[in-house]
Amino acid sequence: MGTRACGHVSAMASPSKGEAGLTGQWRVERPVIEHEKCLAAQAGKPVCMQCWLYCPEAVVTKTVPVMIDLDFCKGCGICAAVCRGSAITMVPERECDTDE
Repeated sequence: MGTRACGHVSAMASPSKGEAGLTGQWRVERPVIEHEKCLAAQAGKPVCMQCWLYCPEAVVTKTVPVMIDLDFCKGCGICAAVCRGSAITMVPERECDTDE
């Protein structure tokens, strides 16, 4: 039995930043990064990047320092859960400045 080539590419095959659109006002928590604890920031190169790898919305940059695009972040907390350096914490929206 052979295999068939599939020319169909779904949205799940190649996610892009903020696939579901802007977050709006409904997010309950947002991630906050303490760059002093970030393993990539400490090394000065992208050595860990678990937050970037696991973000379902692709809003974490693969840069040093790591940045999160809060316009598209849904506040799921996966980045904080997988962060090996405990550099990312989830903070309630009401405790965050609106200027960020």
